[in-house]
Amino acid sequence: MRTSLLATLLAFSACLSAQGPPPGGGRGAGRGAPPKPSYIVQPDRTVMFQLRAPDAATVKLTGDFVQGAQDMQKGEDGYWTITVGPLKPNVYNYKFAVNGVSNIDPNNPMVKEGDRSSESMFEVPGDAPAVWDIQPVPHGTVHVNLYQSKSLGVTRGMWVYTPPGYEAGKASYPVLYLLHGSGDTENGWVTVGRANLILDNLIAAGKAKPMLIVMPYGRPTAEVTLVPPAAPAAQPDRNAFANDLLQDVIPYVEKLYRVTAKADDRALAGLSMGGGQTLQIGPTHPDTFHYIGAFSAGGGTQNFEELYKDLFADPKASNKKIKLFYIACGKADALFPGSQKLHETLDQHQIKNSFNPSEEGHVWRNWRDYLADMAPQLFR
Repeated sequence: MRTSLLATLLAFSACLSAQGPPPGGGRGAGRGAPPKPSYIVQPDRTVMFQLRAPDAATVKLTGDFVQGAQDMQKGEDGYWTITVGPLKPNVYNYKFAVNGVSNIDPNNPMVKEGDRSSESMFEVPGDAPAVWDIQPVPHGTVHVNLYQSKSLGVTRGMWVYTPPGYEAGKASYPVLYLLHGSGDTENGWVTVGRANLILDNLIAAGKAKPMLIVMPYGRPTAEVTLVPPAAPAAQPDRNAFANDLLQDVIPYVEKLYRVTAKADDRALAGLSMGGGQTLQIGPTHPDTFHYIGAFSAGGGTQNFEELYKDLFADPKASNKKIKLFYIACGKADALFPGSQKLHETLDQHQIKNSFNPSEEGHVWRNWRDYLADMAPQLFR
């Protein structure tokens, strides 16, 4: 069972709890001014962060938009501040470290949860809504499911997006099985990646076909927590997740939801760890998935020649089956060489593929873009 944030939050709260309410009262004080907002996105898209910690010796800001921990400056009112940017319109993650104790922002409900880390989030809006923003279009539904994995012998979770009109209709739909990264859980593609909003907007614009998105929990065992895990008793079965997906997840979905059971109507994609799982499962099961997407995929050092020998044996036949082999990675990502190697290996064996080398590194900003780029190419 995945652990909660309680222990980490308690440690962080200890740094703040002895400092009293902000001048003039604050949240829960019953009168006076509320606490200042933790961040302010200014008209020039610089962002000012501020945290009240009058007794702290040091306060630092970390995030996926700065290099390393940034020192914040203390003011006479007990607030520590720093201004960064300007930043491009997008969604960003950050944390505060008070006296060396790092945690989420206690005044911001937008939290990126995960298996091994949590961060606060904020958005720098653009001049027009982004594809991942809430827009005035018909919206689909996100279902939270529990299912019994016979292959793993445990009850597991999956989130499922159904497109607008699904509940009121009778039609069957294609399915994208979308896998998360090593630090995330089955909710990550919705709560952080905004996959449901991306598909809502693409479908409304006529750019993507209506489809279901199935987002299962990607770790076959529960060894990852917010504290260092105990060493596993035995080497894990590298096929355990594949067995769960193929033997449990897909049959569950095809029994519960109105989806087509044809390979032409199944796609498999994922980010980081999920991208590695996609590369392990998708190309080796060309009669199950005809659309494949690897976003900043892990496992780039594997021997593709050996792993895909059946795929490479008859490129003409493989290209008839695999309608899209999509590869994307940021050029600043440590995993970029593996993605580039995969693209080059597929080219050498005349397997059609689409390679999208983007900017930046291993960040959700890229993965939202990759989903928005790939989804319109599915089920055509």
